[in-house]
Amino acid sequence: MVDYSKWKDIEISDDEDDTHPNIDTPSLFKWRHEARVQRMEEEKREQERLAKEKAEFEKKLKASSESPSAFALKQLEAERKKIEELELDVKKKEKLRPWNVDTISTSGFSKTVINNPPPKKEEEPLSEEEQAKRLKEFTAKYESLLKKYGMLRRFEDSKKFLTEYPQLVCEDTAHYLLIWCINLEMESKSSLMEHVAHQCICMQFIMELAKHMKVDPRACVPAFYKRMESSEAEYLASFNDELNSLKERIRTRAKQKLQLIMEEIEEEERQKRLGPGGLDPVEVFESLPKELQDCFDRKDIPMLQQVLSTMPEEEAKYHLKRCIDSGMWVPDGKKKEAEEAVKVPSSSATDDGPDVD
Repeated sequence: MVDYSKWKDIEISDDEDDTHPNIDTPSLFKWRHEARVQRMEEEKREQERLAKEKAEFEKKLKASSESPSAFALKQLEAERKKIEELELDVKKKEKLRPWNVDTISTSGFSKTVINNPPPKKEEEPLSEEEQAKRLKEFTAKYESLLKKYGMLRRFEDSKKFLTEYPQLVCEDTAHYLLIWCINLEMESKSSLMEHVAHQCICMQFIMELAKHMKVDPRACVPAFYKRMESSEAEYLASFNDELNSLKERIRTRAKQKLQLIMEEIEEEERQKRLGPGGLDPVEVFESLPKELQDCFDRKDIPMLQQVLSTMPEEEAKYHLKRCIDSGMWVPDGKKKEAEEAVKVPSSSATDDGPDVD
């Protein structure tokens, strides 16, 4: 709304003739006009000073987005507060200033706005299940583009690609590239893994820069690649340290996953080997005394019976039961073979005693 209250307090014009007869009217008008002009010039200088400080602040803000640091951000925040205080003071004086013939027709709606990068929208943290679902959907939608980005080599090409496909500038891209790196290392494709890891750490640096600046990650793509192309020694050293650390973590994780896969395969094989009593024949065989192992190696039943007869009864029963539970020793083995061969009831078969499977 327009503030009409100013119309109740307007300074007299320079040609006002309602003065005391003893006062030199022309001199009075001259002094009034000079005082008003001087006051207006002072206010104008304050406005120019405000505009200048705003312009300098915008330059510093733009420069800080390319090379942010905690100290620089702290200084910028202090300067912002100082400018805001000065702007409030100027507006207050402007509001209290009476209108006159020099200012009555000036615009009352103009203002200066300091442009800042759009703030990043805060997202609610997702559960591991939700993150996995989102990554799966993201991969299904953009996998071909993700692989193209992972294979790029030049910074200029990467910057152009991410500018063309801004939807890839997100945490999901970094997660996809990391998983791809682990799979490549597990396949012994170490050289390709190192290349994709480079692209992965680039995306992680972009995301960290956006988090630090509290802006949308897409706005940080040009700034990041500009610094990488400028070959700043300190920045490149930090980047290479992070890259080497990432590659080591990938190698370690790949070894762990391979070990887990081998253990799962071994467990599956073990489950397939288990005998009727739930024991693993390999484990049972390795636990037998040497003389019993020789019997099973030779498949010599008389020798086995002789060795068992020379052992203490309890020990012989213990080993025999474990052999049966693991399937190494099949009681009535000959009898079962005969039943299957002639297809007759078990009561008419000949019991030839235990056998070795």
